[in-house]
Amino acid sequence: MGDVQRACSQYICKTYARLPVTFVKGKGCRLWDASGKEYLDFLAGIAVCNLGHCHEEITRTLCDQADTLIHVSNLFYTHPQVELARELTRLSFADKVFFSNSGAEANEAAIKLARKHSNDRHGPGRFHIITMRNSFHGRTLATLSATGQEKVHKGFEPLVEGFTFADFDSLSSVEAAITDRTCAVMVEPIQGEGGVHIPSPKYLAGLRDLCTRHDLLLIYDEVQVGMGRTGLLFAHEHEKVTPDIMTLAKALGNGLPIGAMLATDRVAEAFVPGSHATTFGGTPLVTAVALRVLRIISDETFLRGVREKGIYFLERLLQLKEQRPVIRHVRGRGLMIGVELDRPGQPMVEKLLSRGYIANCTHERVLRFVPPLTVTEEEMDRFIAALDICLREETP
Repeated sequence: MGDVQRACSQYICKTYARLPVTFVKGKGCRLWDASGKEYLDFLAGIAVCNLGHCHEEITRTLCDQADTLIHVSNLFYTHPQVELARELTRLSFADKVFFSNSGAEANEAAIKLARKHSNDRHGPGRFHIITMRNSFHGRTLATLSATGQEKVHKGFEPLVEGFTFADFDSLSSVEAAITDRTCAVMVEPIQGEGGVHIPSPKYLAGLRDLCTRHDLLLIYDEVQVGMGRTGLLFAHEHEKVTPDIMTLAKALGNGLPIGAMLATDRVAEAFVPGSHATTFGGTPLVTAVALRVLRIISDETFLRGVREKGIYFLERLLQLKEQRPVIRHVRGRGLMIGVELDRPGQPMVEKLLSRGYIANCTHERVLRFVPPLTVTEEEMDRFIAALDICLREETP
């Protein structure tokens, strides 16, 4: 164990099961540790560095803005924040944006807005939100309560009241959960932490219809699946079914902490001065960077390339599945792909890491691959070759 790892153990809360590597440098799809060893990164900071590490345009924008204006608080106006909001609304269904520092905070804002809108429209008592089993919405107390995984609830009870769980990709389960106290349905268009599960083609349309018929809001959590990850700017665009509220974070800042909650005017009007706030949300520094990220990723040529790379990567992994019976399922969209094994996946993550390849395991048995969207076919081929070697070692 190196000095940094020992100091981390001594001084930092043990909330992460960290792997024994200390990274000191990154460029594109590659990282280097303190010993100089090179790694090929297919995790991208957990779907954050969609443009890769130390992207030249992003670095230049960051440095220029840091030399101009970093923070003044939301008691004043700044150009980068307004320009980013303008661009997000231009590219989406939304009319208004609230900026935060993370995905959890964006989801907190969405939960609060849904409740406030319902209270203004219907009066108190109609505040329940239906979320999905195996979902993940964050680690704050409210977003933890909204998350449909019992393992993350343990030790934090009592949870925040007002969340009901339904089965993902089951309209009948959602409909059965609706009561006269329900105000919204909150869903990830693709479940990420839940194991990279893609719903049936008519699922989002069915949710939209249910919400419209019962006068409920539809909230999409696109914190992980948005910002080009699936080959379109927003994952719900594959189904062409818009929500009332959407949350973004992760790749919006390509490594800088930023979240965003987007909403229609009809819903957003429930937020008035004093109803919600943040000290650091939407600073000139992070919004200037996020605006540059958004303009690069939203380019149709760039997104077409992501779709093409995703098809290539998925086909190569499906070919590997035919050769390696340890693989049970391969599923994904764009460059968000899950490989489900017939055994725990963490040992495979560690084997890959020892060979200089970075991935992670979610939902116990699913290897999750979310490389930078700038990844090349040659890098994908290298990664699959390494994965094949590790899988061969697992085959009886």
